[in-house]
Amino acid sequence: MLARLALLVLAVQISGCALPAREKTGALRAEVVAHLGPPTAVFALPAGERLLYSELPAGFAAYNLDFDASGRLVRNEQVLTQARFENLPVGVWTTADVQRTFGAPLRVERVARFEGDIWTYRFRQNSDPRLAHVHLDRQGVVRLVMFTDELPHFDNARD
Repeated sequence: MLARLALLVLAVQISGCALPAREKTGALRAEVVAHLGPPTAVFALPAGERLLYSELPAGFAAYNLDFDASGRLVRNEQVLTQARFENLPVGVWTTADVQRTFGAPLRVERVARFEGDIWTYRFRQNSDPRLAHVHLDRQGVVRLVMFTDELPHFDNARD
């Protein structure tokens, strides 16, 4: 019994080493997928492909791993940050741009005073849990980005 427990602990420790942030530029796509498993989403880029690894809904990070046409990792970025949301091109970006960059939202909601959907993403600012609310009009164009602090027990409030 003790040997089985030791093997289980070792397996958990080994699997815990596979983090998107640890993947280095120059790595082959096949190697990255072998380390991390299947991505949350895959997007075509003009000169390659993006693998998105998201920790949502429970986590606070999403990683864009961009590969060139030869399948080499050229960029690895954690995108759920205050700075990335603050610099979202309002009036220019569309639903597809938001999804290609941040992945699927934690929530999609509507409110009475806005004609469209509000996509909500979790992230951390320093160690504080925050929410970014991306307002997309009926044509799917970003019109506003707002921020709120995540309330205690936010996860328990989900439908």
